[in-house]
Amino acid sequence: MKFIDEAKITIVSGNGGNGCVSFRREKFIPRGGPDGGDGGNGGNVYLITDRNMNTLAYFRGNKIYTAQNGEIGSGRQRHGKYGEDIHIKVPVGTQIRNIETNDIVADMVEENQIILIAKGGRGGLGNMNFKTSTNQAPKFAMPGEEGQTLNLEFELKLLADIALIGLPNAGKSTLISRISAAKPKIADYPFTTLEPNLGVVTVDDKSFVVADIPGLIEKAAEGRGLGIKFLKHIERTSAFIHLVDCALCVEEFEAYDGYSTIRQELYKYNPNLLDKKEIVCLTKTDAMTDEEISRFKGYFESELDKQILVISSVSGRNIDLLKQLMLKTIEEPKL
Repeated sequence: MKFIDEAKITIVSGNGGNGCVSFRREKFIPRGGPDGGDGGNGGNVYLITDRNMNTLAYFRGNKIYTAQNGEIGSGRQRHGKYGEDIHIKVPVGTQIRNIETNDIVADMVEENQIILIAKGGRGGLGNMNFKTSTNQAPKFAMPGEEGQTLNLEFELKLLADIALIGLPNAGKSTLISRISAAKPKIADYPFTTLEPNLGVVTVDDKSFVVADIPGLIEKAAEGRGLGIKFLKHIERTSAFIHLVDCALCVEEFEAYDGYSTIRQELYKYNPNLLDKKEIVCLTKTDAMTDEEISRFKGYFESELDKQILVISSVSGRNIDLLKQLMLKTIEEPKL
């Protein structure tokens, strides 16, 4: 199924049924009192997360979701039937925004999470409720309340522990295929990955989720390249694995400029992203000499004042160490 991470729908909760105006009509009781029943409540609209859904594609052909109206009351104090509720399933990680107010009305980040998004209208009271000592035969009842109509925008933000980021062709897809069972498309040209890939990484008896985010380029935060289409998917992650391809760079500063470009785009999109923990990896080192690797590693460590990991998804160099560091990074509390 095609990956779609945005959708707009309209939801309508049910109207409440009208109350009934009725009087007892029985033999030998010529002046029976009021016995009009209440109207039934309209159906509610609920949202519920479903772990088996991973895209919002289902909503592309379903624009309006309407709950059932409550039925009107009837004589002999019979209440109207309540309208049936509807439950709309969404993927875990879906954020719901009210289009009219621009407010975030729900953030569905837990499995089997359920929320009431639109309450049905209350049923109207029948005339039996209005009998008093001074009004023994009320000839009026209350109408049912109208349901709610909401125009909503769904935005799916993937739930992953770690995001793989870097320029196009930095080796993200190859790495996620090496450390997990994910099968992304891999080729030697930019933007091979056109949608995020998720992979489950297992270390000893523990596991975590890694997201392969499509390659970012300069001015991505302004919509260039794949733009902000996928930047939102890294907001929920707790850490980054920043992959830097040094194999095609002649000088160290070229690779570092590429690293800085990605960091600048993260800052433009959301400055708080730079507060996330980050492991910087020099990739594709199987195509470099030991002298080149040492030179590039030393330059990055000097500029960033932290340890840099040298890896190769092809040869497997330091892949197990990287997995251990990923797990440690996730489990460490943020300073």
